[in-house]
Amino acid sequence: MNIIHRRSFLKQFSIGTLGVSMFSFYPEKKGEAFIDKLLPAPVGGGFAMDDYWVWGSSVIKGTDGLYHMFADRWAKDLGFGAWVTNSEVVHAVSETPEGPYRFVGVALPKRGREFFDGLVTHNPRVILFEGVYYLYYFGTTYDFPVPVPGVKWEDDWFGRAWMNKRIGVARSESLNGPWQRMDHPVLQPRPGKWDASITTNPSPVVNPVTGKMLLMYKSSSKDWHPPLLLGVAEADHPQGEYRRLGDGPVFHFHTDQDKNNDVEDPFVWWAGDRYELIMKDRFGHICGEKGGGIHAFSPDGINWKLSDPVKAYSRYVKWQDGRVTYQANFERPFLLFEDGKPTHLFAATGTGGKQWAFEKTWNMVIPLRKE
Repeated sequence: MNIIHRRSFLKQFSIGTLGVSMFSFYPEKKGEAFIDKLLPAPVGGGFAMDDYWVWGSSVIKGTDGLYHMFADRWAKDLGFGAWVTNSEVVHAVSETPEGPYRFVGVALPKRGREFFDGLVTHNPRVILFEGVYYLYYFGTTYDFPVPVPGVKWEDDWFGRAWMNKRIGVARSESLNGPWQRMDHPVLQPRPGKWDASITTNPSPVVNPVTGKMLLMYKSSSKDWHPPLLLGVAEADHPQGEYRRLGDGPVFHFHTDQDKNNDVEDPFVWWAGDRYELIMKDRFGHICGEKGGGIHAFSPDGINWKLSDPVKAYSRYVKWQDGRVTYQANFERPFLLFEDGKPTHLFAATGTGGKQWAFEKTWNMVIPLRKE
């Protein structure tokens, strides 16, 4: 993106305040870009499984001194698109944040199509709240046969499974489980609103000042086609009850050139006096790179401003062996915090000719420069 176009776009960027008013704004005073904190990535780090597509991770250090990763997997011979019908959340561990992580077991398996999350669990985020672990995810179910290798998909299977996506929360006294799942979602779609279709991709954070949970989530008014938008809800406890903080989305990007500008995969954290987030710029009109990352901040989780420089990460990855590669995708960013500071960036990535045409996927990790 050239400088003139980017400045023009930022002037058009709008945010909804409690779904009532829309206003334009300019980025934060220029400083260091979040992307400048990224160090070269370790070769062979992260988490991969030979016979599975692996996607999306959330990592936390346990009382056992190990780093526990929760991630998605589904059988590779089903094809990558089977994430919406066959994914399950699994558990892996490592002695170091960089890994490689070792598979331990399935944390959230299938439990019957009669449950909202009975056939699929995906996109985990784990937190510790008052001495108990809570695992956020989205689940779905459907009324057609569970896809198996060699069986042709019907044209409407993807959409039927996608439209049933709902956010769930499970709890456990131990990172090794067992995980007690709720029988209902913590956040339902709202008919007639911008989030009428689904609730998915949860990004929870505890506000230590108020003690409340802030939950950012993704939805759309109709289906999986852009724009995909983000909203926020609040609760006194991880398992709810969640209250929307307004009727409208908190971000809404638009340009004359491309009405489908949108973002997804937010990771939100509390930075001592404000919320911050990094997330994917789907079309690249904000950070200048399609699928690159942007950085933003907010005093309340509702009113957000872009950082300047805005870029948080790139699909161009520097490795510790000196190589630079262009990843087919770089999704689901997650930050590991230790002693209140972000230390590592995790992301789902893949190799292949182009986006979604993967040969292999895994969760990679990038160390951050110590502050």
